[in-house]
Amino acid sequence: MRRFYLETFGCQMNAHDSEKVVGTLEQKGYMQVETPEQADLLLYNTCSIRDKAEQKVFQRLSQLKKEAARGKVFGVLGCVAQQEGERIFEKAPHVSLVCGSASYTKLPELLVRIESGDKRVTGLSLETSETFDTPFTRRDNPHRAYITIIEGCDKSCAYCVVPFTRGPERSRTSDSLMREARQLAGMGYTEVQLLGQNVNSYRDPSAEGWDFARLLEETGRIAGIRRVRFTTSHPRDFVKEIVDAIDRTETLCDHVHLPAQSGSSSVLKAMDRLYTRDDYMRRIEWMKQARRPIAITTDIIVGFPGESEADFNATLRLLDEVEYDSIFSFKYSPRPNTPALSRDGQIPEEEKSRRLSIVQERQRAIQLRRNSELVGAVEEVLVEGYNPSTAQWIGRTSQNRVLNFTTPGEAPEKSEMIGRYFRVKVTRAGPNSLAGERAA
Repeated sequence: MRRFYLETFGCQMNAHDSEKVVGTLEQKGYMQVETPEQADLLLYNTCSIRDKAEQKVFQRLSQLKKEAARGKVFGVLGCVAQQEGERIFEKAPHVSLVCGSASYTKLPELLVRIESGDKRVTGLSLETSETFDTPFTRRDNPHRAYITIIEGCDKSCAYCVVPFTRGPERSRTSDSLMREARQLAGMGYTEVQLLGQNVNSYRDPSAEGWDFARLLEETGRIAGIRRVRFTTSHPRDFVKEIVDAIDRTETLCDHVHLPAQSGSSSVLKAMDRLYTRDDYMRRIEWMKQARRPIAITTDIIVGFPGESEADFNATLRLLDEVEYDSIFSFKYSPRPNTPALSRDGQIPEEEKSRRLSIVQERQRAIQLRRNSELVGAVEEVLVEGYNPSTAQWIGRTSQNRVLNFTTPGEAPEKSEMIGRYFRVKVTRAGPNSLAGERAA
């Protein structure tokens, strides 16, 4: 059982957790392979934030059930594992391992138990003050690196399973974070992204006592680090000092993802989001008044139980007022163990779909208008790849906009481009990306 296949579902936190899982297993002599057919051990790192993501995992397990008959071992990791626990063994009897994120450091010993003959093994304890901090992370991107600064969540949003699947908030010490960031810079990484369920809830547990704004600035001052990103923020803990830090520190990307979820104060109260629309807009105003042009993105949920047409229209007005640079929009998805599951006023699925369609169409027009304003501008782009079908290099700006561009003359080698920064003149704009030409 030394060859393993790992598939990841969900957010950047899950993607980075998978990097840690791979690094931990490789350090113990395991080898990652590219297909389930090549593997002895099949692992699925899961997301349960919405029902659709959860169902994808069980569909995948069902599709590959025949591999179990060949003696292969299946493991479910992450949020679905923590949420469903031993019930997974009933839903997918060919699964042998169920392990939540708080137990990833114990993976090698859990696998030893399976090799010794145990048929069903779990790692589901959330009783820990530790974060999943391991020196054995295997980085998948040679230029951008994730750093988990805080895990878990102490908020109790009525729709969210994170407190049940990730446990309480645990922050890493500023010393350990600075040490990791310096190591990454020394290895050639030029962009780091600070991760957490609520990054701006970060509180340094050491005597240094840094808050998130201080951590941002100190990370941005590390020699060799050219860009610092962070996600995700909770509006309740988003303070003006964060905007001030972005203004003062050029290496901090001028982009903030600040989930609103709804534009209606009554819905926000029902969601237990701990802020009102006015509270949220005050934070938007801080960013609009900043010296640097900060791109603002958000999450929107439509069809939360009890959301009236007036509430929904308040969300549409929020889109018009803020003019987000992009949004992630979703239909409310009932999740187990959450207060909203049993609330009155559940919205029919077809009505949720109607509202989602309206939100996405409204936002599409806003994004096209916002992006069109950048035509003629010159942006710095970090090159991430190449699309041979369009003969374009794929890059991303500091504001997290995708900017695909061409170069004059003969196409350079990938080694000359990927991972490097170039000035690009924007020539065309669409709702989801920009196009341009490399500037002199």
